[in-house]
Amino acid sequence: MRLPPLNALRAFEAAARHEGYIPASDELNVTRGAVSRHIKNLEEHIGVPLFVRQAQGVRLTNAGRQLQPVIAEALNSIASEIERMKTDANDLRIICPPANSIRWLLPRLEDFRRKHPEIRVLLTTDFHGDTGYESTDFDVGFSVEKWPNRPDSTEMLPLFPVRLTPACSPKLLRAEQPLNDVSELARFELLHETPKHQDWAKWIDVCCPGKLDARSGLNFPNLDMATRAAVLGAGVVMADLVLCREELESGALVAPFPELVCDGPFGAVSLLGSHDRWHEPKIEAFRTWASETAAQEARQAQSS
Repeated sequence: MRLPPLNALRAFEAAARHEGYIPASDELNVTRGAVSRHIKNLEEHIGVPLFVRQAQGVRLTNAGRQLQPVIAEALNSIASEIERMKTDANDLRIICPPANSIRWLLPRLEDFRRKHPEIRVLLTTDFHGDTGYESTDFDVGFSVEKWPNRPDSTEMLPLFPVRLTPACSPKLLRAEQPLNDVSELARFELLHETPKHQDWAKWIDVCCPGKLDARSGLNFPNLDMATRAAVLGAGVVMADLVLCREELESGALVAPFPELVCDGPFGAVSLLGSHDRWHEPKIEAFRTWASETAAQEARQAQSS
């Protein structure tokens, strides 16, 4: 079925709501004659009169009263959906693991907001599934480079490497005899950011095979909590040189074997997103900012 012109529907809805052509013409910023012509076209399209013309004005017919709420609801739905789409176009939904959120993204996010005030950032750390990204509505996410079973439709941009070395509170070392060998770390609790202990297992395998047991120690939900426990003197954490930079530079944590550093088991911290939307302006703006920020901080770290 061919629908009537939108202008005819808008003119009828306004005239029916205001119960007159003149206030409808004022609202729509057209002449009274234009409103009258639009409504007449609509009546011819439907085949029934919608208004009764009288000397003192117009009034709705029974058909007009039945049609008015239907058209009003339809026009409101169209307007609401368009407004939602306009808002959504400027909303950037980011999903980011807690440690990356707290230790990298949040301290820098104000810089992005200042450079892109037109983009509203919506940040979540609410993950689902083993990888954290299944069935999740997001525009861009933070993950590790080596993501098993990553869909082919996903783009990925490495930001900064994961470089690991043990670290602990300086007061913990002062309370014990000096550490002369890696095997002496066994005197302390090993602090793990996940129950699987992949970070410690990788470092031991690369830097001191057979000298420590990665299975021992305390488990924490994420790196941020494990790092805070280390600052309090609870044990030795496998520190990420980027994410734990603040504690290492301030002296809240020290690395007893700074020369023993290895890459993380899962590659670089990366941005990911849908291939189909990778070049949308809001996503491109964020990934350009994140990439430039990470690169600048890497240059600063190398020069210090």
